[in-house]
Amino acid sequence: MSSESLPKQKLWIWFLWIAVFYFFWLVAASDELGTALAHWPIAFAMTLGSYAAGSTPMGGGTVGFPVLVLLFEEPAALGRDFSFAVQSIGMVSASIFIFARRQPLANSMLLGSVMGSFLGLPVGIFFIAPYISDLWIKVVFAVVWGSFGLLHLYRISEIAGHTGITKFDERWDRRVGFILGICASALVVSVTGVGIDMVIYAALVLLCRADLKIAIPTSVVIMAFNSVLGVAIKSTTQDWQPGVYENWLAAAPIVALGAPLGVFVVQYIGRKPTLLVVAALCIGQFVWTCYAEQQALGLTGIAAAISAVLLFLLVFEWLRALGINLIDKQLRRIE
Repeated sequence: MSSESLPKQKLWIWFLWIAVFYFFWLVAASDELGTALAHWPIAFAMTLGSYAAGSTPMGGGTVGFPVLVLLFEEPAALGRDFSFAVQSIGMVSASIFIFARRQPLANSMLLGSVMGSFLGLPVGIFFIAPYISDLWIKVVFAVVWGSFGLLHLYRISEIAGHTGITKFDERWDRRVGFILGICASALVVSVTGVGIDMVIYAALVLLCRADLKIAIPTSVVIMAFNSVLGVAIKSTTQDWQPGVYENWLAAAPIVALGAPLGVFVVQYIGRKPTLLVVAALCIGQFVWTCYAEQQALGLTGIAAAISAVLLFLLVFEWLRALGINLIDKQLRRIE
């Protein structure tokens, strides 16, 4: 048996997951097909969102959130809860596909970030998110993804040129993942429904100089875990925004296939073009948010949002410089 055929044999796991999911979705939707069809616009939007979820370090909520909040003018809290719900299908489906194909992952950092998220996300959902207004949920989302888009516009060639991954120390990787997991899940994911995927991805490509073929699947898996954990917490406390289920019912059958499709197709069209398109969308939604909320934000609020983007970029550059220094030290020790 060749090493190339081995991953293909494991795809039966993903096909089994798809069969089980669609069976239960059909049972749930049997009496509510009209509801699902009435929410077709979000299903249509998630065709792009789910592809981005599987092919980039951005969850499906990266598209679902701005569509619901900016285009359909729904509450930002609904966009956040919908992100949790829809990613618990799309990102999980993509993760099962990744595991079934035995794609390489940054296992040490992934494990650390899972442990950090397990602690940080409940803290954020219970003690931080309830005190963030709808306006600032929008701004936090816009800032995080706007800075991420800008990073890729001026660093894409370097990021796409990495091969393999720089291995420092497994315990060090776990500690970094743990700290980032706590901070990102508590401060960003609990508020917007997305974000830890971008944070872990940024650490991998800037600090560890990881290949996109490693960094992106790792970011997909950690976002899947956060989404499932978020759904579990909100289902236990019955703290869902009205309208989440109806939108989920329409989008779930799309993302279950769309996210794994993104994982598969990006091998043939390349990750760089996809990242550039999504980066442009991220910057566009930041501009759109600032324009749409200019009266509520005022000049001070808009200046604060722009300053926050610049601060994120400085942190990204600090991570990059730190990664270069760590690699230089490692090479000197080898010599």
